[in-house]
This record gives sequence, structure tokens and C-alpha cells, in this order.
Amino acid sequence: MIRLREMETAGTATTKNPMTIALADEGDRERIYRHRHDIYAEELHQHPLNERRCLMDPLDDLNVYIAAKDGDELRGFISITPPGGKLSIDKYIGRDQLSFAIDDGTYEVRLLSVVKPHRGRGRGVAMLLMYAAMRWVEAHGGDRIVGMGRSEVMGMYEKAGLRPVGITVTSGDVSFEIMSSTIEQLRRVVTEHGDRLQRAVDRVNWELNVEKEDEEACYHGGAFFDAIGDEFDSLHRNRDVINADVLDAWFPPSPKVIAAMGEHLPWLMRTSPPTGCEGMARVIARARKVNEENVLPGAGSSDLIYLALRQWLTRDSRVLILDPMYGEYAHVLEKVIGCRVDRLHLLREDDYRIDPAKLAARMSDGYDMVLLVNPNSPTGQHCGREVMEDVLKNVPSRTRVWIDETYVEYAGPPGESLERFAVVTDNVVICKSMSKVYALSGMRAAYLCGPAKVIAPLRRVSPPWAVSLPGQMAAVNALQDPEYYARRYHQTHELREQLVKSLRSIDGVDVIPGVANFVLCHLSDDLPTASEVVLACRERGVFVRDIGNMGTQLGDRAMRIAVKDEQANRRIVKVFGDVLRQR
Repeated sequence: MIRLREMETAGTATTKNPMTIALADEGDRERIYRHRHDIYAEELHQHPLNERRCLMDPLDDLNVYIAAKDGDELRGFISITPPGGKLSIDKYIGRDQLSFAIDDGTYEVRLLSVVKPHRGRGRGVAMLLMYAAMRWVEAHGGDRIVGMGRSEVMGMYEKAGLRPVGITVTSGDVSFEIMSSTIEQLRRVVTEHGDRLQRAVDRVNWELNVEKEDEEACYHGGAFFDAIGDEFDSLHRNRDVINADVLDAWFPPSPKVIAAMGEHLPWLMRTSPPTGCEGMARVIARARKVNEENVLPGAGSSDLIYLALRQWLTRDSRVLILDPMYGEYAHVLEKVIGCRVDRLHLLREDDYRIDPAKLAARMSDGYDMVLLVNPNSPTGQHCGREVMEDVLKNVPSRTRVWIDETYVEYAGPPGESLERFAVVTDNVVICKSMSKVYALSGMRAAYLCGPAKVIAPLRRVSPPWAVSLPGQMAAVNALQDPEYYARRYHQTHELREQLVKSLRSIDGVDVIPGVANFVLCHLSDDLPTASEVVLACRERGVFVRDIGNMGTQLGDRAMRIAVKDEQANRRIVKVFGDVLRQR
């Protein structure tokens, strides 16, 4: 059971020595039992005082304790009760009162405590102990955590990812809420905290017998499926949830796409697609006025990112990226391949626009690869085609340049893509997702466009049937209806401007202008953090994105909000404003 001494009083360092996170030894346990008496008997009056001034219970024979220490001095502790026997929660409720099963994957996390000298603002003892407990449970095969938290600090527990189940119990003078979350849900919250949590973990001596972090995939949002259900048995809930934490199109696919899919869906589902997406590649080539040999389809841009970058780069490669920028690139480069990654920092005072002269200077520095997103996410800024061509003409021939143009159709009149420029170079490749601008996110269709001599080796290692038959057919039909999508892009610009105007009417919200189907905004220092706003909005069915982990300088009050239809935008603004005004 978690009995957290307010998470906001996280623990201040009293020495310059880094804190150690480790399993408690016998000496630590003796100190823990004394502190348990101090906190839960003397302070909180949950238990009666005793002459020994130690507080233990029968579960201590089974419990694992994790301690936060300065040498032999205890800063805080947390206890984990493994499955297979009694849990502390059993003293208060019957397991049949819960909406989930307590099974061999359920661990009880208890007694999260920070000792008095280390309470207050600081290094986040409580946060680190909770993270350590999650990692220990995760590493030992657990898939759910249960516990109890003091009712008056439930907001703190929810920030950590735990959710009340609607049952309140009393022990002594203390009121508790029963809480639970799956490891998957907790992992999602951890990923959202991104670099901030990672920096805190990196500052401590991690001597726990599990790794500091699990090598998770890059976080992309999509938390709205927690409300809808990822087993797809309650999809009707999508009518009540606004998924503005991802950048899916607000409009439906072309009527031509829907008609073709509806007419042929049973056949599409049971039939193998063309092995190499040949027809899809031909239609793309005709639409973009390039040759078929310049086009390589893939199952979404992430499929192509993993395919190409791991072919072209090694741990010895030097790579330049923008900061901030779409997080998948830094993840693949640093976590998957292990490259040396340098960053061209984009500045808030410049609205995160790319300075072409600075970009050209950095690109001439002998990099193996330069990766750009244009228009950029999460900034929404676009560097025009003619300017980019001038920059790219002077890039050293040994430097391969990858430009992600997922949002380029939103950037203005047709003709802003660099595809036709790329095919006549030796070293420029354009990555184009068809998810966001063609309303095909669920179809997973994308392609690379570049010089034939660069594309051909990738074609040889691309798997057969890379894009599903429904995905190929949807892509082909979408490309054949440019007039429909042009109207939708124009509507998107109007909706975005309305959203920007409404958000700017909220005190303390600074909106960065952009060209794509989303907006970036910063919250003033007197407002809640982005992660707090995200959680509060979720309670009201509106999902927005904390983007602090998409760059090294965005801070903890940067958010990205997708453009939706007019009604959904009004609801986003109302919920967003209500949350901020309730600070």
C-alpha cells in the first residue's frame, strides 16, 4: 500500500553527495522500522505508539524495501509486496470489490515515505522511489500495481500515474483511496515525463538490481486509447473523446477512398497485396512527377525510419538534427543505433524558425547525415522550398540529408515539396507519410523519394508486403483526389487560426504561429506545468500533448494541440481554459 508523504515535499539534499537508490539491507530495515513509527504512529496517528518505537507487520517477512540513502543516512523508502499471498489491502476490502483481478502479475506497493530532514523541494526522493518500485515490478514480470493513498493528496498520486478505483477506507485517523494502474499505463506516464525524469535518475547512484530504464519505444502520444480501449470493444467512446494529443487529420479521407474501401473491404481483408507495392509506387511517382525507381513505399514513416537509418548509420556516425523536432529520430539515433547526435537549437524568441545561414554552416561540418522535419513538429514552422534548395546545393556530397515532409501539403500552395529536387541529387531523401494530410493514419502508408542509387539498396532489404492491401488501395485512391484534399487544407488553416485566436484569449498562454494542423503553446510560470494540465484535461475527455521530451530546451510548460473541427476546437479551448483558471 502506498502511504505517500506529500509528493510535493520531495526531499532536499543536505549534502553534495549524490543520492543512492538500492535495495535496503538489514541496517536500512532497522532504520526504516523506526521511521515508520515516527511517521505512521506519531505524525499521522494511523497506528498506536509502542515502547520499542518500531513499526513492523507480518508482511515484512516477504516485502522488498527500496531505500534512498546518503551513505548510511536514510532519506526515504518504499516497500513492495510480491504476489502469491496476503496483501495489506486485504485488511480493508474484499478482492471481489475490485474491477480487476489480483493475480500473479499484481504487486502491492506500500509505505512510500520521505523522512523529515529531506522533505520539501529538491531532488524528488518520492518520485525516484516510485519510479524505482515501478522498474523493480516491471523487471520481475509484474503487470499491475495496487495500493492505497491518502485522500488529501490524491492529486499527487494521479500525477505519478495511479488512479483511484472509487473505494475509500479508514485506518486510524487517516483516510485512504484504493488505487491501481497497469505497468503499461505507468510506463506511458513515465515516458511523458521524458528527459526531466531521466535527468533526475541520472543524478543518483543507481545500485538497484534492475536496469535504470527499460528500452521503450519513443512516446508519440495516443493516450486517448486509455479512454476508448485498445481492445476495440468500446469504440463508441471515440465520440466523447478528443484525441488532440496526436496529429491525425480532423477530416475523413476522400470519398473516393471510403467508397472503394466499402465496396471491396471483405476482399481486401482476405487477399495478399502486391508484394512490392508496385502499383502504389507508380501512382505516387505519377502524382509527384518523378520516376517509379525514385519511390519506396513503407508501412508508415516509422517503418521507413527504422529501415533506412539502421542501414546507413553506425555507432561511429555523426548526425545533426533540429531541436526541438519529432522525437522518433533522436530515439532511433541515440537509443537504437547509438550515433553521436548534435543539435541545431531553434530558439523560442525566433518562434523556433530555422535560420538558413546557421543551418548551412552546421551542415558543412562533415556530418554523415543531417535529419530535418519541414514543416517541423512540434513547432509548425516551415522553411520554403527555394530557400531549402539553396542550402542543400552546398551540402558536402558525403553528407546524406533526410527531410521529413509529413506536413508539407499544409504549408501553402502546391509545389513546396523537395521531392523533384531530391531525385536529381546524390544525397537528399524525402520521407513522406500519408497519415496526416490524407487522413490515413490507420492505414500506415508512406514512402521515400530520392535518387535511384540511394533507393535501390533499400528496396532490396525492404520486406515483402510492407504495406497492407487496404493501405495500398487507400493511398492510391487518395492521390487521385487532390481537389478534395486542397479544400480540406484550406479549412484546416481557417480552423487553426480560430484555435490560435481562442487560445491566445486565455491569460498566460503564448501561442507560436505555424502552418500545420497543430499549434505549439507555452504556459506562463504561474500556471500549472504541462504534465499537470494534460492529466486534468484527460479527466474531462480532452487529450493534449506535453512536448517537454521533444527537445532539450522546451521546459515543463510546453504543449502541442492538434487542430480539430470547429465544435471539438471549442471544447478543447473551454476545457483548457477551465483547467488553467482552476490553478
